Amino acid sequence: MIPPAFDYTRPATVDEAVRALAGAGEEAKVLAGGQSLLPLLRLRLAFPELVVDVGRIPELRGVREEGGTLVVGALTTHHDVVRDPLVRRYAGLLAAATGTVADPAVRHRGTLGGSLAHADPAGDLPAVLLALDGELVAVGPGGRRTIPAREFFVDYLQSSLAPDELLVEVRVPKTDGWGFHYEKFHRVAQSWAIVGVAALVRRENGRVAEARLGLTNMGATPLRAAAAEDALTGAGDPGDVARAAESAAEGTRPSRDASASPEYRAHLARVLTRRAVLAAAGMG
Repeated sequence: MIPPAFDYTRPATVDEAVRALAGAGEEAKVLAGGQSLLPLLRLRLAFPELVVDVGRIPELRGVREEGGTLVVGALTTHHDVVRDPLVRRYAGLLAAATGTVADPAVRHRGTLGGSLAHADPAGDLPAVLLALDGELVAVGPGGRRTIPAREFFVDYLQSSLAPDELLVEVRVPKTDGWGFHYEKFHRVAQSWAIVGVAALVRRENGRVAEARLGLTNMGATPLRAAAAEDALTGAGDPGDVARAAESAAEGTRPSRDASASPEYRAHLARVLTRRAVLAAAGMG
């Protein structure tokens, strides 16, 4: 289909991009890699008056360390996230999950920031960022602000970004030394996850000392499986993990669509949580 008509600008700096967004109010959309926005435009599910293309702003790309934190530019492509040695060493869960996103063509164009700002609960990376206890940094006319991942995703396809703010970087604590695994169930390769589970596990003396679980597509936003996280503390064998995983769907509100019923999604959450935790804890 043909997108609706819109004005277009390609700023060279973050400041220029913010000014463009502020001038357009709520009638502007940010174009990064285009893998989320362009389908919405072609299906006429979005009608921006202005598209702000930030794809040529170099300061939005790359990965760096800041003490115990890994900082990833919002415009860093999925392909570069997967291959980056810092991400692979200090945020293995992010690298592993990003490697499952769509297909190689999408991963070469799509960006980490674009995927998160799109705020689709069926996307793989929002749940991963929740499990990582990550933060997102936005720049607007009033300056920079840091938003915890748990506060960033507010509803279906809605984030806490203001219309005149630009997501510039993603910050995640280093988790080297933690076990990790991303497990998802989808009908065919390259399709959206029907349910996914991002698992981080830290073990001490052969038992789970701490677990973090992010759930994909189990509600209007990505979620943490808090009850299962609590139940996993002290787990020392596969039986303990299986019992803890039974609470993975507690507090969730999975949707009903052509792919699955809420009951089936809850079943998948329990099964995939068990698999993900066993793999992350090295008990599989």
